[in-house]
Amino acid sequence: MFKSTSTSLLVLGALAIIAGIIALAWPGVTVLALVILFAVYAFTDAGVQAMRASRSPGAGPVAGHLLLAVLDLAAGVTALVWPAPTALVLVIVVGLWAFVSGCTEFFAAFASGESAGTRALFTVGGLVSIAFGAVLFARPGVGAVTLALMFGLFALIYGIFQICMGVQLRHTGQTLHSVLDHTG
Repeated sequence: MFKSTSTSLLVLGALAIIAGIIALAWPGVTVLALVILFAVYAFTDAGVQAMRASRSPGAGPVAGHLLLAVLDLAAGVTALVWPAPTALVLVIVVGLWAFVSGCTEFFAAFASGESAGTRALFTVGGLVSIAFGAVLFARPGVGAVTLALMFGLFALIYGIFQICMGVQLRHTGQTLHSVLDHTG
């Protein structure tokens, strides 16, 4: 699509910064956008399950895929009709994911053969994830806005990083062209 990788990185970085600013300025809109994105995913998966049902060889798989399609449709409709409870459920799912992955990281720190530095990183990372999951469970309403704000901060940092990489790549590319012109 773009002629160079550096241009792609610059555009990606600019878009990430814009998304980050929007998420920070309007965290409620960001949460609603995540709920709508979930609904779109549920409707898409309902279509996939229906297609799988039509191609399944036996009655059991057909019934299973149709049941999943109906559940996906129900989840998508629920998300659109009741976005606030859906956002809370999404926050709880993220909290559960953070808690479980944090426990996994924490226990991985004590696996045999790991260096002290690796153990320390796993321990700290695991404890931070566990704490994050616990906070989301304790205050899921605040957690939804917090997730939107964290996404905004992440998008800003990611965007700045991508722009820096694009500028660096463009600079390196220009240097390589000038070196090749002088040697050829």
